[in-house]
Amino acid sequence: MLHLITTKIAGGIQLTRSEALWLLTDAELLVVGKLADGIRRWLHPDNRVTFVVDRNVNYTNVCESKCKFCAFYRDAGSPDAYVLAPEEIYAKIAELVAQGGTQLLMQGGLHPTLGIDFFEGLFREIKGRFPGVQNHSLSPAEITHIAAISKLTVREALQRLHAAGLDSVPGGGAEILVDAIRREISPNKIGWEGWGAVMKEAARQGLPTTATMMFGSREQPADVVEHIFRVRALQDEEGSFTAFIPWTYQPGNTELGGTTASGVEYLKVLALSRIVLDNIPNIQASWVTQGAKMAQVALFFGANDLGGTMLEENVVAAAGCTFRMSREEMVELIHSCGFRPAQRTTLYDIIRDY
Repeated sequence: MLHLITTKIAGGIQLTRSEALWLLTDAELLVVGKLADGIRRWLHPDNRVTFVVDRNVNYTNVCESKCKFCAFYRDAGSPDAYVLAPEEIYAKIAELVAQGGTQLLMQGGLHPTLGIDFFEGLFREIKGRFPGVQNHSLSPAEITHIAAISKLTVREALQRLHAAGLDSVPGGGAEILVDAIRREISPNKIGWEGWGAVMKEAARQGLPTTATMMFGSREQPADVVEHIFRVRALQDEEGSFTAFIPWTYQPGNTELGGTTASGVEYLKVLALSRIVLDNIPNIQASWVTQGAKMAQVALFFGANDLGGTMLEENVVAAAGCTFRMSREEMVELIHSCGFRPAQRTTLYDIIRDY
């Protein structure tokens, strides 16, 4: 099997699901890592590892979805439920800009009353005050929810959000793109086809997107493979994903509980993502959930990007995972692995080499 897979990769032939599953479950970790590293070197021969200076602003923690894996959400009547005032959001973005940041990732929950008017007004003001910041915000589940409570189609909601200042759509809320798993861990959230429908519509409107995967909760290896292949099919169809970001479920303070995936499992999934997703240029290592040392190892298992420095992050932190990294630490981390650090934009244009 390995010889067949190696030959297909060398010939630029896409693997089948059964071949990908074999790599995930039966092949040795270092063998899979070497295959992924070879693809990374071929796609990114400049030896450059990129990152973006960004901030996550969680505009609310009120969410009707109540996903079992989430430690961040609150009910609307909870004493610690909140919706940030616009001026609080602008102050956070101003801090980002003052530190040379270029990307705003604004996500919250499925709030019962925050409709399209709230986001249009907010996004217009953000674009007017901070025109150099990429508004890389919301998620397919949020966009679908905003459309529903505003009595709009997803297409209409995206058109209005885009016109108001939404620049690109992150791939949050993907979890595992298999509905049997979604019904178990997030039964109130849109199904995988709903997630894909938003991404396809975003692509049709010229909005760049990313794709993610949260694994290590209740799925089986075949579900991980199915997720990756569904992302690949969406990319073949519309082609708007700039990056793929797999990360591990964090069980702390969650209803779902359980344990998280091991470092070996993380590296295997990361490497498989690089091998299968031959139509997505960038694979991000998740230092937010894995920590700096594992992120360094990931750079030899197919990753070419370390995502954002994240001036602020609250969702994963609510599950007890609180890794932090400054721009200087990010540069040193990359340098110490023998790579060339580079600060990038959301769309992977290089701002500065270090």
